[in-house]
Amino acid sequence: MNETAVPGTPAATKTPPDGNRWEELVTVALLGTARRTPSGVTARRDAPTALLDAAAVETVRRRAGMRPGRAAARIEPAAEDSRPALPSAAARRLTMLLADRPGAGSGGRRGTTPDLMELLPQWLATANRHGFAAPAPALPALLDAARGRTDIRPAVLAFAGPRALWLARLNADWRFALRAAPGGGAALPGPEEPERMRELWEEGLFAERVALLAAVRGRDAGAARDLLATTWASERAEDRLMFLDSLRTGLCAADEPFLEQALADRSRNVRSTAAELLSALPASALAGRMAERAGSCVAVDHTRGTPTIVVEAPHECDPGMERDGVVAKAPARRGERSWWLGQLVDAAPLGTWSRRLGGRTPEEIVALPVADDWRDELHAAWCRAAVRQRDPSWSRALLGTPAVPEAGGPGAMSLAERAKLLSTLGAAERAEWVAGFIAVHGLSEAFQLLGVCAVPWAGPLGRAVVDALNIARDAGSYPWSFSGVMGLAERCLDPAEAIRLEALTAVPDEPEHAAPGAGGYWAESFQRLLTTLRLRATIQTELTPP
Repeated sequence: MNETAVPGTPAATKTPPDGNRWEELVTVALLGTARRTPSGVTARRDAPTALLDAAAVETVRRRAGMRPGRAAARIEPAAEDSRPALPSAAARRLTMLLADRPGAGSGGRRGTTPDLMELLPQWLATANRHGFAAPAPALPALLDAARGRTDIRPAVLAFAGPRALWLARLNADWRFALRAAPGGGAALPGPEEPERMRELWEEGLFAERVALLAAVRGRDAGAARDLLATTWASERAEDRLMFLDSLRTGLCAADEPFLEQALADRSRNVRSTAAELLSALPASALAGRMAERAGSCVAVDHTRGTPTIVVEAPHECDPGMERDGVVAKAPARRGERSWWLGQLVDAAPLGTWSRRLGGRTPEEIVALPVADDWRDELHAAWCRAAVRQRDPSWSRALLGTPAVPEAGGPGAMSLAERAKLLSTLGAAERAEWVAGFIAVHGLSEAFQLLGVCAVPWAGPLGRAVVDALNIARDAGSYPWSFSGVMGLAERCLDPAEAIRLEALTAVPDEPEHAAPGAGGYWAESFQRLLTTLRLRATIQTELTPP
């Protein structure tokens, strides 16, 4: 506060009202006591001290006179989780898995240390299978892990239970849990609450309505369809599409009338989805129409030396075809007629072809030659139909034997197509086929096929993978070329195979033309695989209920 005198500045002597006292003190402090003095002060030399004294008094007065704010509402406690507690050893293991973070190691070389975060999905699956409740101290770390990895979110939320949703309402970083939980974590009305169900369906948020429809569809397909019909005409196109997709669960013949009406929808995407669902019902009227159209395009010519399939693709896409879901405009660099043919064939019931082509079995049909280079187009459409209709007999025929020289098989256009066909087979048959493929073709093309096999891998498949890795090691190549398969093996190989790996952890004698140091890298990779398998076995033991 400046005490320099400013001539002509009168001192303020009048005491202001109480309400303005603080403002007056602030003004005096800003101007300086040489230009203005606080009220009630006559001696100019005492003004600085008087100002500080007055400010102290006023501060106490203001604080003492402050009205208390409204108390915040008490937070409701989290719902009880009645599931059994996690065994103490498993709880400690969970803490260890969650503490591991990607990139915590030293660069690219992993050494023999297992990747703990990659074991978390299996740990969660086992814990959920046994019905354990998550320990409360682990919930924040679980939610953080799920925030960064969408692939484990469903398992994390199932394991974390109601307390995770309670925490998610208090932390914006965890709001994804509310979006992922049915109804945002709120309890959905059951069939015994028809009024509440109707109110939520008609007035709820979109996510709540989707969750409600899915829940109703899961317990009563007809009730869900009736609920959807009540507001169908007034829904937005994008919402109709999402709601229609819910009918995939429990799809049945009773859904046909509703789906037939949706074929006339003003949205092309809705029409296409309705047509796709109807084509998955072999007895539907749409499937019959598609069978008639596709059958008129494909026949067997017996006038040749060998019976041969001949194809006459459609010459136009008429309004009836478009109404049944055929997209008229072909993609770039794709012929229109082949585009239309493929859509007709993949929507036709597969049973059509045995009747149309002389009572032949799927294997016999696939083995027939196809004239005029239509083979790939026709077989690719049959592949899509086999996957959509979940027909294992056609999948087997199109897959062929694992030993066939073509990488894509007799009917599949790619390994991805083969993987889809394998998904229609049982777990044991799937594993046996992939094991045969690896025995003939090795691991270089097997990664996508291994991804559709059940975990843990069946004995023959696990042995085929280990044998192929051993062959690759003996060939002197680096293990990095097989890092993807090695990573799958760490997660999917049966821990019982660990005993076969012990001999592979030693550094082998390197062949003459082997890559420098490859043997050491292989020994390290096999040691990591062995350590991981033993850890997985320990985890299974820790999660076994007493």
